[in-house]
Amino acid sequence: MSTGRRMWRRLVTAAVAGSVGALLLGAPAPVVAAPANVDGMPVDDYVAKHDHPMGSQIARHEGDHSTPATKARALQPQGVNADGVQAQATVPGIDVSGWQKNVDWNHWWGQGKRFAYVKATEGTGYENPYFAQQYNGSYNVGMIRGAYHFALPDRSSGAAQANFFVDNGGGWSRDGKTLPGALDMEYNPYGATCYGKSKSAMAAWIRDFHDTYHNRTGRWPVIYTSTSWWNQCVGTAQSFGSTVPLWVARYSSSVGTLPNGWNFHTFWQYTSSPIDQNSFNGAYDRLKVLATG
Repeated sequence: MSTGRRMWRRLVTAAVAGSVGALLLGAPAPVVAAPANVDGMPVDDYVAKHDHPMGSQIARHEGDHSTPATKARALQPQGVNADGVQAQATVPGIDVSGWQKNVDWNHWWGQGKRFAYVKATEGTGYENPYFAQQYNGSYNVGMIRGAYHFALPDRSSGAAQANFFVDNGGGWSRDGKTLPGALDMEYNPYGATCYGKSKSAMAAWIRDFHDTYHNRTGRWPVIYTSTSWWNQCVGTAQSFGSTVPLWVARYSSSVGTLPNGWNFHTFWQYTSSPIDQNSFNGAYDRLKVLATG
């Protein structure tokens, strides 16, 4: 790791840690600008080479068939919510990665978005250079925010990636404004759909991440996936529905059939246009419960 990248990483770590103190004091969380260069290349070239946004591979393989009617449907209650009771409302949100660069959070607040998930890491080698601006910026405007990790299960163990995620922005604190970290499980951007793993091996990898994240933070991770990918790569090998909130990706008129192990969803990513948009399946007070733990 270059000296410049180490220095920037320390600044980002301090900024994210400082956001917890800001919450206690009621002050804005510190925001650190992205470095001009990372690993010897311009920051946006670095992002383009290494950053795979949440849902990018799902849209590539499954297409985006969302319409204006999809948004209207996504903002209506979707049956049972994360508490296991009938949802009475929904909460709109977005997710972002390095591709969105410095996000205009006031704009998205004005569009009614009340939560955001921000990409922190990918595998064990990529950290989002815009993470601090996005993570703390979403908090500063009033959103409930969380971090997500794009999994590369053929690169290292689930435990190694969970630790890398927690160490680089994916932690959790009981402040009422931080959602549990999300594990992004989707099609392999580099090759075979299931990363060369059998269903049982993939399920074991996810369990390793799941248990390690819980040991580090005291919370179970959210799992983001599509039903098609999950059925191909995990199937019925293990069930995570008793501990993990489901974030389902489906760019169509409904969430459709859910992956094995879940009877209801917590989040729905329903379109990637003009930005990844999501709904929380429950009222705002239920979203705060999920954040508080």
